[in-house]
Amino acid sequence: MPLYFIANSIYQFAYALPVYRKTGGVFVVHNRKKYRHFKKFIDTASSDLKVSPKLILVPRNETHNLKGVLLFLANTIQAGESYTQSITIFHEHGTSDKRYEGGDAIAIEKLSKYDYIFLSGPKNHARLIDIGLQLDSKKLVEIGCLRFDDYLAGKFDRTEEEKKLKITDRSRKNILYAPTWKFGNGTLRKQGGRLIDEITKSHNLILRPHYHDRKYALLLYWIKKLRGKKHIYFSYPQDLHKHDTYAAFAVSDLLISDLSSVIYEYLITFNPILVMENDFKQRHQMPTHLDILNQAIVCRNNEPLLPLIETCFDQANEISVGMKELLHNCFYAADGGSVDNVVHFLSNLRSL
Repeated sequence: MPLYFIANSIYQFAYALPVYRKTGGVFVVHNRKKYRHFKKFIDTASSDLKVSPKLILVPRNETHNLKGVLLFLANTIQAGESYTQSITIFHEHGTSDKRYEGGDAIAIEKLSKYDYIFLSGPKNHARLIDIGLQLDSKKLVEIGCLRFDDYLAGKFDRTEEEKKLKITDRSRKNILYAPTWKFGNGTLRKQGGRLIDEITKSHNLILRPHYHDRKYALLLYWIKKLRGKKHIYFSYPQDLHKHDTYAAFAVSDLLISDLSSVIYEYLITFNPILVMENDFKQRHQMPTHLDILNQAIVCRNNEPLLPLIETCFDQANEISVGMKELLHNCFYAADGGSVDNVVHFLSNLRSL
């Protein structure tokens, strides 16, 4: 039974690649632009993938015609179609505090349609419950975060990643700024400029925007560079090979974000997190043991950033303990093994 990885945007395939290396499979994109983009990635990363994957173009409204195991990395199953020729699985690309598709009823209808949902952890499960979705326990498969295994295995080396980003002053701390986009009221467009100006006075700043904000962020980066700003670096979210999100994790000492799902995955580093407060309304109500706001320092009302950053570093040891606890509260297999969990489950499915 063939295995298909289906994503809405190329960056979401980062969650499929660790599984693909062990199971093989076919990658599915929905239009020619994304086909060219992912084909370019395949050509540059073939040695890392061992076997160059098969890539096919299938419009979103025709995925129900595929026969096999369909692993969706975005909630794009077609609610009005029948998937009788396939086994459908949903695994969300990230774990955030934003409600699925803003809490729209169609999101719940689609989530109910999958045969199985791969859960990254208890937080992922709590999010489903928070939107009123009560599923049969047989549909819920406890997997873990598919990106953690490579990080824990030491795939990303700080020194090598600093070379890739061309960081010159390595005596400075590296601050990773990874905001979400407009869905989530990301802080990039409102506060990105002042954040660059303030932080680069004392630290290196790595700007890693959401995939959908990459053009605006790159423009902001170059405007600042052309005006003489130093100690600012850019991590390209569309480049899965040279600028992996977890490479940015490995090179950083602290994360600044808002409602990005990056926040919870960054817990794997045990590093401090500074949350930029925003007013996004469609957010989950999480129990305290699954909420980053109970561990992170929060920047409110345009507070000066450098004093908050220094507080984070002064309290780094204490913060690390809290981050580790939150990591294990939010994720299954936080010490490794998530990919093997998927491989075992898929092996059983495909033998049916």
